[in-house]
Amino acid sequence: MRVSVATLVALGAIAALVALGVTDQILPATDPRTEQIRPWVAARALGITAYLLLAVEVATGLILSHPRNVASWRLTKPVFPWHEMLTVFTGAFIALHVVILALDPFAKVGVIGALVPGLSGYRPPAIAIGSVAMYALVFTAVTAKWTRLLPSGWWLKAHRFAAVAFLLAWAHAVLAGTDGGALSPLYIATGLPVLAGVAHRWWTARVRPQRAIPTASSPTPAMGRPAPVVATEEP
Repeated sequence: MRVSVATLVALGAIAALVALGVTDQILPATDPRTEQIRPWVAARALGITAYLLLAVEVATGLILSHPRNVASWRLTKPVFPWHEMLTVFTGAFIALHVVILALDPFAKVGVIGALVPGLSGYRPPAIAIGSVAMYALVFTAVTAKWTRLLPSGWWLKAHRFAAVAFLLAWAHAVLAGTDGGALSPLYIATGLPVLAGVAHRWWTARVRPQRAIPTASSPTPAMGRPAPVVATEEP
């Protein structure tokens, strides 16, 4: 994955704005309560943004890995750079989200609670799901970046775990925030299309035309090579 200078500048600008906002430098708090909850609100906003970026990232990944993309769509060249870019920005927003929550005393998550599932002082099950989702996303990103660390053909199977990571992130977003009910339309509008995309990709892979696999029993008249027979291919 190649990260351009412009991308790094954009990420740095986002981090600087978040830091300034959280530390009360841009919009001073008008009362102690606002000053107290400002980091929490910033972390929540960063988390929602990361979730939305992840939804689009998974959607582009489904396009790239869809059997029809190779056969007819041929969208790899225009879509792949966006998929890489979304991966970078999603990771950046997740990192900011986790760091602020871990350092904010009002959030009652703590560093250990943010990193170790089940040890958060605030809604342990919901935060635990988010921690597992974060590790799952790190796993899919690392295995995609360093594919040679895995046996041949394993990286794609590992990368498909991103769909599970998105499901965990969706559950974390719904359960962890106090505004989960108010944002239900957002979660439905983003979760259902991704779920439908995963189902469509899986179904297409199951029913796509089966490839011919040669056997050593029947030579072809023209080439003198084994004739193909139809065999089931795993999706």
